[in-house]
Amino acid sequence: MKAWWLGMLAAAVVVPGGAAAQVAGPEAAACTGNRGPAVLVHVQGLKDRKGNLKLELYPANEDDFLKDDRDLLKEGKTFRRIQTPTPPSGNPSLCMRVPQAGRYALLVVHDRDGKNKFSFWSDGAGFASAEKIGRRRPKVEQAVVQIGPGVTTLTIRMQYLRGLGGFGPVDPD
Repeated sequence: MKAWWLGMLAAAVVVPGGAAAQVAGPEAAACTGNRGPAVLVHVQGLKDRKGNLKLELYPANEDDFLKDDRDLLKEGKTFRRIQTPTPPSGNPSLCMRVPQAGRYALLVVHDRDGKNKFSFWSDGAGFASAEKIGRRRPKVEQAVVQIGPGVTTLTIRMQYLRGLGGFGPVDPD
């Protein structure tokens, strides 16, 4: 078998506790065999199984965090996005290749309506920090991660609009 087809398939990855999880997305193979630099994100707390999941990588500074991707790319700054359909069950894991080891801001979006534009009213967001987003725009500090030369693994709990209190987890601990 040829290695070129690996990027087209989901790869099995062992997660803490020894269970195998399917890694979704077009870059799943980047998280097998410690091929990094890459980030493997275990997503928890999905509200439902609608739409798509997106993993986005930004420069780790307030000016560039959540800036329009076209502007970042035009300015020659780091921006990466992978997108995959929300799996029908389980807690999905997403893998993304990273240009080089370093400090980045990472965002997971649950694009529930599939319109590819964040809807405050229906979509979910998740960051590396476990801090509740609330009713304000997230700060870059909530999303900053340090990605090493191999595969950096982390868990992100999704947050959705929850009434007047703003964004928070669907299944608060």
